[in-house]
Parts: sequence; C-alpha cells; structure tokens
Amino acid sequence: MKSPSIVSRVLVVLLATLLLLASASLAWGVVLDYQARGLVPKGVSVVGQDLSGMTETQARAAIDEAVSSPMLRTVTVAGDNTTWTLDPKGIVAIDTDSMIAAAYSPRRTATLAARLNSQLVGEPLPADIKPIYSVDANAISTWVAQAAVQVNRKPKDATRKIVKYKFEVTTSTPGATVNQADAVVRISETLSSDAALSAASRVVTLPIAYEIPKVVESSFKRAIIVSLSQCKIRLYDGANLVKTYPCAPGQAAYPTPTGDFEVVTKLANSPWYNPGSAWAAGMPASIPAGPSNPMGVRKIGINVSGIFMHGIPASEYSSIGTHASHGCMRMMPSDVADLFNRVTIGIPVYIRD
Repeated sequence: MKSPSIVSRVLVVLLATLLLLASASLAWGVVLDYQARGLVPKGVSVVGQDLSGMTETQARAAIDEAVSSPMLRTVTVAGDNTTWTLDPKGIVAIDTDSMIAAAYSPRRTATLAARLNSQLVGEPLPADIKPIYSVDANAISTWVAQAAVQVNRKPKDATRKIVKYKFEVTTSTPGATVNQADAVVRISETLSSDAALSAASRVVTLPIAYEIPKVVESSFKRAIIVSLSQCKIRLYDGANLVKTYPCAPGQAAYPTPTGDFEVVTKLANSPWYNPGSAWAAGMPASIPAGPSNPMGVRKIGINVSGIFMHGIPASEYSSIGTHASHGCMRMMPSDVADLFNRVTIGIPVYIRD
C-alpha cells in the first residue's frame, strides 16, 4: 500500500512544479509586457518612417521630422508678375498627439499573447499611420482676399497725346481679377499631406482672369501732326515718325486753322475752283488740272471747307518753309504725292501753332 502513496506524492510535486513554472513564466511575460508598454510596437510606421521600438519622445520627434516639418514649409504663391510667401503656421494644424496614439494603438488592442509573440519572436503588429491634420479654409480665404487686393484692377486703355509736335503713347494695362474660390481650393490642395510630402517645392499659381483694354498700343494707326510755326507736316504710324514734309501754311491774314481734324477727301488731277475770296477776285472761275493748277495734281482735304494739303506749280516752290498760303498747307509736288499714297480717309490730322 506504500507504493501508490509515493507515486501520488511525486505527481503532486510535479504538478506543483509545473504550476510554479507557469506562474513564473506568466509573471515574467507580464513584466516584459509592462516594460515594453512605453515603446511603439514593431511594424508601426508613419509615411514610410519606421517607429518600431521608439519611446513616445522619440516617436514625437520622428513624426515632427517626417510630417510636421514638410507640411509647415512656406508656400510660394505666384501671379501677375508678383510672388507672395504663405506661412502655413496658423493655417495647418498637425495633430501629433493623435498620431502618437495611433502608433501605440496596435499594442493596446492586441492580446497579451500577440504582444509577447511580437516581443519574443519579432512578429510585427503592423500599422501605417497616416498624417492627421486640419486646414483652416477661412484663414486661407482671408489670405487670398488680401492678395487679391494687390492684383484686382480695371483695364486701362492706352493713350496717345501730342508733346512738342510728336506723339507719346502710354501703354495699356489689362484688367485682372483673382478667382478667389478657386485660389482657396488650390492652396488647400497644396497644403494637404499628399502634396506637401511628395513635392520638393511648393508653388501655387493664382487663378487670374485678364480683361483686354478696349484701346491698346496697336489701336493707334497713322496720323498727321502739322506744326505751323515750324512749317512742317509729320506723318506718324502709332508713335513712330514715318516722314516729315516741309510746307507753306497760311499767312497772317489767312491763317491755317488749328485743332483736331481728319482727312475727308483725296483728289487727284482735279480742277481748281475760285472760292470767291477777295484774294482770288482777279482769277478765273476755274483752272483745269495741269502744271498751272494752283493746287497741283494732288490734294488732301480735311473737314474744314476749303483747307487742303496740296501741291503747287513751279512758280511757288520758293514759298515752302514760309507762311505764304491762303489757309491751306502748300507742299512740293513730290511730297504731296508721297503723302497722298500713305494716307487714307479718316486718319486724324492735328494742326498746332
């Protein structure tokens, strides 16, 4: 009867030993798990950067480097030959605390066995932490509105004015309007994590609609400036001087009118008709076209009755450069022929003293 008693005792001792070993192993596992609770589990990363085994302080620093720093880089905003620097601070808020919590989440949700298996065997508890952030659209809208003030403008027409018997042309400026709603969307997209973490540079182009002025530099075509004091007729194309012709404007008793006019007639080989003025009292009622015609073979009329730029017979060549006419602007036959071929009906004629 003694043998069964010995066997029973041995079994009890073995069972107790096994229980003791199991308890010790469990206690050791709990201690090991406790020691590792402050470390990010193996297999956790944020935007491709491994956080495995990092303390919270280390993980926070890694997140700042991988996420916060690139997302808070300044953005260059360009438009209308101007650039602005946009600082995302105050617009983009990086939620580092939530990303830290997400990094520890695999350990907190895993079973003790899974956690111990990860620590002892190296089995990862994988998790790819996405950037957690917010973008303040209202702040972007405010910034865009301020930038738009510097861009928005109405179109400005080009102008042409006479300064010292020549034209000066001021350049036109197109109107500009920033599409503020579209600009907010573009900037918001640039400030997103996908754009910020993949782009080497951060440049946004403002969406701007341009309005062409009604009058641009090319709107100004040919025009004539007559300088009575200089006895000169100048033909311009835009602001460019094409040619200068000497002339004989009206004498003191029959002055050439001054003002802004235009070409209304171009006559070739036309008769001269007596205007009935006192100075023409001794002349015939008309003179046919030809060498003796007082107005030559070409004449260019303006919208003042009886006033022309015209040729002259050889007997009057010496009058060019003096105030000798009865209100018209005498020209050498070759000069008026040249001018005749260069001008069209309707071009401006500015006659100045």
